Amino acid sequence: MLDKFYKTPQKSAYILILILAIFATLYNAILPLHGDEAYYWMWSHDLQLSYFDHPPMIAYLIYFSNFISQSEWGVRLVPVLAMSISSLYVYKLTALLSDEKTALNAVVIISAVLLTHAGYIFATPDAPLILFWTLSLYHSYKAIFEGKLLNFILAGIFLGAMMISKYSAIMLVLSILIFILTKRRDLFSNPYLYLSGIIATLVVAPMLYWNYQHEWISFLFQLDHGSSDSYTIQPWLILEFVSSQFGVFSPVFAWILFYYLVKEKLYFKDEKLYFIALSVVVILLFFLYKSFYVSMAPSYSAPAYIGGAILLSIIIKKYELKKSFVIGLVIALFFTILVRTALITHLPELQRFMYKTEDVVNRMYTHAKEGDKFYGAHLTTAAYIKFYLPKHPDTDVAIDSRYSYYDMVRDEKEWHKDGLVLCRNNKRDKELQKYYENVELIDTYKVLKNRIFYTYRVSNPKQIEKK
Repeated sequence: MLDKFYKTPQKSAYILILILAIFATLYNAILPLHGDEAYYWMWSHDLQLSYFDHPPMIAYLIYFSNFISQSEWGVRLVPVLAMSISSLYVYKLTALLSDEKTALNAVVIISAVLLTHAGYIFATPDAPLILFWTLSLYHSYKAIFEGKLLNFILAGIFLGAMMISKYSAIMLVLSILIFILTKRRDLFSNPYLYLSGIIATLVVAPMLYWNYQHEWISFLFQLDHGSSDSYTIQPWLILEFVSSQFGVFSPVFAWILFYYLVKEKLYFKDEKLYFIALSVVVILLFFLYKSFYVSMAPSYSAPAYIGGAILLSIIIKKYELKKSFVIGLVIALFFTILVRTALITHLPELQRFMYKTEDVVNRMYTHAKEGDKFYGAHLTTAAYIKFYLPKHPDTDVAIDSRYSYYDMVRDEKEWHKDGLVLCRNNKRDKELQKYYENVELIDTYKVLKNRIFYTYRVSNPKQIEKK
């Protein structure tokens, strides 16, 4: 059976990608939406050139998936399609660099690791980032090494789309520039390179214009969000980041990849492998540096493993690491299946912010009266109230919270109305009394031991002068 699998590598790769996409779609229908996903879904009902928290691509893609379904699985069609197309282009790029069997191994690797399966589930800005990172890597490679105008045009389009997906996309742009500066300075005399840059700039321009209009508020938020006022090195954060990379990409696969990247000196003598290696190393080194001072989520470096899976499959072939490949694959699948199963059977422990969100909203809705406005005490609570309530009414954050989309779009005169406020984990009487004369706790819903929801009825808004 294994011989048959590798006898037709392209067909096998496509079937594997299709099976995983179907499985992921069915699996995603079981899981309730995370508050962050509901927040991005809400953006899709108010399309803008950009948003405070992130660039706009996730909203644009969810907007189109809404035409198919606005249920959980419909929203998550975005990551399913993004990861599937990305896997397809991992195959195509690996086949260009090596052969089809090695390309199939790259797809097997990317399909087995835990990081990819997380990517299949959550509709966040990481999904379009992975999609357009892969497409940008593929067409930039084709443009540089084949020199055709079409690939330069496509590279410009996808690099621009990548940049309006998530700001960390700049790491791939930087890696391409490093490659050109160190290996292909002749490209600076090629007009196609400048055409590609102009196209990318045109795609990014609306997002830049929005930021300009809003005094670069989104850029400043992200700079502050991923930075620290202290430059004290914290070794445990470095260890946390490094160990997480071995977890999400599988211990054996990560070890082989990192070992040979160092041993082969980034494949500096092979231009094509060096190009791919830069897409791995630049982003990993950047977030490794950031982890000296701030905790870095494992997903931040996820795009590195697009090139990582490609390089790993080539390393396995070159050094005939068949046993290591099998062992790595078994371990990767073990952890992926374990987490996939646990996410269904032990959702409260693993993702308490997703657990019973629909039940909580429905419970609050039993207290609704005609004309009520619905609020959350946090932006994600407000977002999943909108997602799960009938007809998806507009919601807002009732109390002072971290600055968000709500603060940018609301009419301050219409902010506080009579209605219901849903709070999680803490009572909010004093905070609500700042804005309302009448604040009444009307329901307490204990979902978990450490997760309690409180529903308030609020009325008679106070006149608050904004500073």
